[in-house]
Amino acid sequence: MATSTLIANHPGAQAPGWGRLLRFSAVTIPIYAATMPLGVYVPAILARDFGLSLGIIGAIFLGAQVVNALLDPLAGALSDWTRTRFGRRRPWIAGGGVLFVIGAALLFFPPAQASATWLILALIPLYLGWGAMQTPYFAWSGELSDQYHQRTRIATYLLVVTSITLFVTLLLPTLADQIRPGDGRLQLALMGTLVLASALPALALTLTSAPDHPPLIAPERFSIGNSLRAVFANPLLLRVLASDTLVRTGQGIRAALMVFFVAIYMHRPAWAAGLFLFQYVFGMLAGPLWMRIGIALGKHRAAVLGESVQVAINLSLLLATPDRFALVLVLALAQGLAQGSGNLMLRAMVADIADLHRSETGEERTGLYYSVFSLSEKLGGALAIGIALPLVGWLGFHAHGSNNPAALQGLLAVFALGPALAHAISAALLARFPLDEQAHTEIRARLEAADAALVPAE
Repeated sequence: MATSTLIANHPGAQAPGWGRLLRFSAVTIPIYAATMPLGVYVPAILARDFGLSLGIIGAIFLGAQVVNALLDPLAGALSDWTRTRFGRRRPWIAGGGVLFVIGAALLFFPPAQASATWLILALIPLYLGWGAMQTPYFAWSGELSDQYHQRTRIATYLLVVTSITLFVTLLLPTLADQIRPGDGRLQLALMGTLVLASALPALALTLTSAPDHPPLIAPERFSIGNSLRAVFANPLLLRVLASDTLVRTGQGIRAALMVFFVAIYMHRPAWAAGLFLFQYVFGMLAGPLWMRIGIALGKHRAAVLGESVQVAINLSLLLATPDRFALVLVLALAQGLAQGSGNLMLRAMVADIADLHRSETGEERTGLYYSVFSLSEKLGGALAIGIALPLVGWLGFHAHGSNNPAALQGLLAVFALGPALAHAISAALLARFPLDEQAHTEIRARLEAADAALVPAE
């Protein structure tokens, strides 16, 4: 076991009450009010209203996400190592929040002649701030409790607040369509106003919601090499990373193509925003539903079930035709109820894997491991946009103008089969996952015995 130094007595990490958890979850409001449109509306608006090509948009988003995702492990590892009077996670969340707001202001309020250069300059602070804020935040969420099912409960609160945020965010472009149909600039402005109006209050609520304790043992001197070894030598973490990347890729493909699918393939442009809104009405019920399933089955089994449901839903979309809109509505309802099932369970599993790593090595790697989880979220979204948009373009689909039947069938195939394949592989990766409730209980017993030995007798 690695040599460590006692630095503080970590109080019992029992889960906080519902009010404190709601405060803790507040920062997800500006995060997802900004990042959801990146995968749903911004690419389509830039192509339709500002004349940027789908290939250029896909390349910029892919490049920005990949570069930013590679910085996430650095932010996670450094937040593990950080020691300040304000805590180790809080300074990163506060500093990242400032950059995030600057990037959001640039992105959602574009100049009259928006260009590829403007898009790059807006995405740099947005993604840097997102990574610096979100990675330590997720690590902090994993430290609020050391109990197997309580971690699922904490992740559920985050998912519910996120789902409500997504619903409100999606409501705004729907309202914009009622005021000035097809006005992408108005849609961006309304979503950007939500981000900027909520950012500072949400940051204040989260940063004052819970203690930000240092661990009992001080981390070794920061080393990129040691951090990389801690990640790539951990097969369970790599499985969760790959599974979540695929989950995010599947969700991202669906999000990136939804507007085109509804408005152009289904010939229902008035529903382009409304279908997302319809889905997220039911998505707000998904968190409590899947929390109960996770407690009943265990996290990895619930994740496999959720991903299998997603496969069935997306394959069923192959049956969609312009005269079968009722089928699309039913599938959107099912999609809402299945929403976030894999994300919820995988996020809760990361803290368990960090516990296992600490019990085997003595190393505190929670922040690093959650940074890998954030990396998979961004990488999956980047892959979705970077692959799906150029692919449908290669198949002959045009965001504006006429499309022949072959191009429309290509759009449908990518929209349905891409997510189905991604969710199927994700489920396969989680089958026979060995870290269940019983195994985690044994791990916590070893950690508590080791921590007790570090605390000086009174």
